Amino acid sequence: MERCAARRAPGERGDREAPAGPARPLSRFRVRFGARADGRCAAEEERRVRANAREYNEKFQYASNCIKTSKYNIVTFLPVNLFEQFQEVANTYFLFLLILQLIPQISSLSWFTTIVPLVLVLTITAVKDATDDYFRHKSDNQVNNRQSQVLIGGVLRQEQWMNVRVGDIIKLENNQFVAADLLLLSSSEPHGLCYIETSELDGETNMKVRQAIPVTSELGDTGKLAGFDGEVICEPPNNKLDKFGGTLYWKENKYPLSNQNMLLRGCVLRNTEWCFGLVVFAGPDTKLMQNSGRTKFKRTSIDRLMNTLVLWIFGFLVCMGVILAIGNAIWEHEVGVCFQIYLPWDEGVHSAFFSGFLSFWSYIIILNTVVPISLYVSMGSVTLTPSVEVIRLGHSYFINWDKKMYCAQRRTPAEARTTTLNEELGQVEYIFSDKTGTLTQNIMVFSKCSVNGHSYGDVQDALGPKAELGERPEPVDFSFNPLADPRFRFWDPSLLEAVRLGDPHVHEFFRLLSLCHTVMSEERSQGELFYKAQSPDEGALVAAARNFGFVFRSRTPKTITVQELGRAVTYQLLAILDFNNVRKRMSVIVRSPEGKIRLYCKGADTILLERLHPLSQDLSTVTTDHLNEYAGEGLRTLVLAYKDLEESYYEDWAERLRRAGSVPEAREDRLARLYDEVEHDMMLLGATAIEDKLQQGVPETIAILTLANIKIWVLTGDKQETAVNIGYSCKMLTDDMTEVFVVTGHTVLEVREELRKAREKMMDASHSTANGFSYQEKLSSSKLTSVLEAIAGEYALVINGHSLAHALEADMEVEFLETACACKAVICCRVTPLQKAQVVELVKKYKKAVTLAIGDGANDVSMIKTAHIGVGISGQEGIQAVLASDYSFSQFKFLQRLLLVHGRWSYLRMCKFLCYFFYKNFAFTMVHFWFGFFCGFSAQWMLEPGGSEQAPG
Repeated sequence: MERCAARRAPGERGDREAPAGPARPLSRFRVRFGARADGRCAAEEERRVRANAREYNEKFQYASNCIKTSKYNIVTFLPVNLFEQFQEVANTYFLFLLILQLIPQISSLSWFTTIVPLVLVLTITAVKDATDDYFRHKSDNQVNNRQSQVLIGGVLRQEQWMNVRVGDIIKLENNQFVAADLLLLSSSEPHGLCYIETSELDGETNMKVRQAIPVTSELGDTGKLAGFDGEVICEPPNNKLDKFGGTLYWKENKYPLSNQNMLLRGCVLRNTEWCFGLVVFAGPDTKLMQNSGRTKFKRTSIDRLMNTLVLWIFGFLVCMGVILAIGNAIWEHEVGVCFQIYLPWDEGVHSAFFSGFLSFWSYIIILNTVVPISLYVSMGSVTLTPSVEVIRLGHSYFINWDKKMYCAQRRTPAEARTTTLNEELGQVEYIFSDKTGTLTQNIMVFSKCSVNGHSYGDVQDALGPKAELGERPEPVDFSFNPLADPRFRFWDPSLLEAVRLGDPHVHEFFRLLSLCHTVMSEERSQGELFYKAQSPDEGALVAAARNFGFVFRSRTPKTITVQELGRAVTYQLLAILDFNNVRKRMSVIVRSPEGKIRLYCKGADTILLERLHPLSQDLSTVTTDHLNEYAGEGLRTLVLAYKDLEESYYEDWAERLRRAGSVPEAREDRLARLYDEVEHDMMLLGATAIEDKLQQGVPETIAILTLANIKIWVLTGDKQETAVNIGYSCKMLTDDMTEVFVVTGHTVLEVREELRKAREKMMDASHSTANGFSYQEKLSSSKLTSVLEAIAGEYALVINGHSLAHALEADMEVEFLETACACKAVICCRVTPLQKAQVVELVKKYKKAVTLAIGDGANDVSMIKTAHIGVGISGQEGIQAVLASDYSFSQFKFLQRLLLVHGRWSYLRMCKFLCYFFYKNFAFTMVHFWFGFFCGFSAQWMLEPGGSEQAPG
């Protein structure tokens, strides 16, 4: 514990004095503290890392960069593996039978009959475990022996990854993997920029930008870096990939650090010749390894039923043993005593009662075949028969080999990522689906827009009288723009005409789209631009601005260059106010060449419309009508606004922002308040509408799944009108429905009242079914759910995210669930990733039904992991959903075949096999039970070892 105390000594700095007191607050990272058996501390309050000071860092006993995913070594393999195997009920049962068979007084069978299968099972399992661990050792060695350039004594030396230590400065070159979690110090790019690919971490294949803090970005040679002795004080190791908080202390100054300054282990350096980084977390402390915890083992309903049946059968075995033991005692007392001369009792048996006791254990051995556990092989925390595993493995291969689930366009087959859930696919009752990228293609197309109260993009308006003749419109000609994207299509020429006529609102509209984003631009040849966006929506908006003459050309940490109608304009980038799921908006603050400071913002209508200046009220009304019109067509919408900032106000706000970023305590909350302050009283510019078409076969798939009595809930982050329109497009909602209930309450009471009215209407419609209950009696009756579900198929429920937050509270969740389960379709709009998981967990908790969640993005991972079965769509949003899933394919329509073909067949085959298996066991065992009544309950084996009949004795 002395070493642990040294780790958190607040003023210790070694050879130089440290700023004391509030300059280095610890409260943000305060956690419970304890010591581990290996001498390292169980948890850290904070991490202190000094550059180029191995001796200083070693006293904290931070983890080395050597990783170990293997479980055994040569010495520990045999004892540890045997100990693990005998934790399983099957192997312990085998061992128990073997011990009984070694007792001559109670065993009529040779101990070979048990020890052979036991040794076979242990050997096969041990070989499997040894093989798996061998490959883990091989993988560990391959990773640990990778080479990295480490700065030691002012010289770069080649070191293996396992020898890298916290506090080392290492050099990375283009296309190299990052060896540990690094603080980026400098790079070959201007302003300390570097580009990374994070597919190993989050599945995203697009490049991301990271930047060194300005004070270290000039340390580009080994001489300067060798003299760098800055100290980083930051948060302890954790698994949050998108957050990092810390402070760099150097030359009596402190500099705030964020996730934008970090290179995480597993990333790959791209398009950057070289960079230097300071190791902050190594080996098991890196965020990659912190996220490599065990996945929750999912169990099928058949497995749970089997476990219950095994317990009942074991009880039945004991009952048979007791009956035959009592029979033996009675027979020996009444009949056997008369034959002592030539059939004496075994040595040590002196009474009929003791003979019955021994007979009980003998019959446990003989009749053990009734328990299917006798053929089990340990496969995790619950044991399964080899035949079951073989069948499941075969079913998995059937899924992998199914050509009807192969997507030729993406060359992606279906993949069963688990072998334990195949028969559960045939029992799914609830499907929870994301919308964007799952039901739709997630290929965004700029379709319509509203600028200063004028709507553009309507094909009928563009054609005018020709529309009545059914003529096909011609796309807008962008040939005037040599930098236009030839793949871009727009059908309303009036928008381009407004650009050419110099409409200031239209110009400002596209200027915002060309500046307010995080897109990276790459110019591979003269005039040939390639955009790399973090989301398809952002890429579509920047591409639209590009074609209408506002071309985003390049960016640096401090500037953005845009070619506006052929004229290159460079804006000074003063601040980026990032997008997240809470803010639901993104802003940039730029200074124009004329010196004017302006904030540009784009985001969800529910967020931006309430932050507008009162002067925009009339325009807001018109734009809201356009938004509703666009959403009614199933388009994804964003609102655009701007705000001019005074120089004095901006200087004051920027200083407060700098101070807030340098204070570790509640840094995110302080920044959020400052962001919220500046994003008020904005002037409305307009709105965008992006089209995301349905995938092929979605309506037909949903219709067929509905006929199979599977209920489909859509959980989406889109606004209500968009989600409802998609619901009609994919036939979840139909005009034949009696009513579509919409819950939009902002308070608990409003939501409760809307849910109550919905149930009341459904109950009134089923008055005859309810057998005369009063309404209050119906609500409190246990028959409520069954009565409501009896009328399902006539109603649908649509609920917004803010209403869902109240509906998921403990005192209202049952009311919400009863109402939702009575509807044929449920659509939840504007929901967060956490709310998606909460809805799935709610159905699992109360309905006891098999649930399936399907999605394609990182925001669907929690929902996929929560459901009984998770399905990942390999689409446009990376592979995080696929990595977290149990099954994956490329299109929603394949879900029909997965459930109704593979799921049904797997369930039927497994049921038939298990019925046969239990029948076989009972038929074989009951013969020996019945034979006991004819052999004086003497626990004799009915068959000789060679197979011939044995005469009763």
